[in-house]
Amino acid sequence: MHKRKTWKEKLLVDKQPEVKMIDKKFADIPAGSKMLIPTPLVVDAYIRHIPSGRTSTITKMRRDLALEYGADYTCPVTSGIFLRIAAEAAFEDYQKEKSIRKITPFWRMIEPGSPTAKKLTFGQALLKQLQRKEDLSWKKL
Repeated sequence: MHKRKTWKEKLLVDKQPEVKMIDKKFADIPAGSKMLIPTPLVVDAYIRHIPSGRTSTITKMRRDLALEYGADYTCPVTSGIFLRIAAEAAFEDYQKEKSIRKITPFWRMIEPGSPTAKKLTFGQALLKQLQRKEDLSWKKL
């Protein structure tokens, strides 16, 4: 039987970000645009750069990464998937008794009650606890 990959293994996948020209409209991206397909590690690195006490959104991350990689847009589907992978991998590290200061601060990116927050395998209690600890507010950026 095939063993299921851990979230950490999904995070550490050996892929490079790609910028592709899309020929038809995809989600909020018009045809003829350059779209970045990031990697889980690119998303993880972005989250790690959010300072303590601050938040970001997936929308802002997508804009920032598109600019950084010379694209017009960042793929909304993979961005959401990779945000969850980064959060779940961080939780695996947390369970291994890593200091909260050493894990990816996913709580600065995942808004309570958001679709991503609702999918977290570990629930939302830790997410909310860490957000309260940093007194995070979810004003639009």
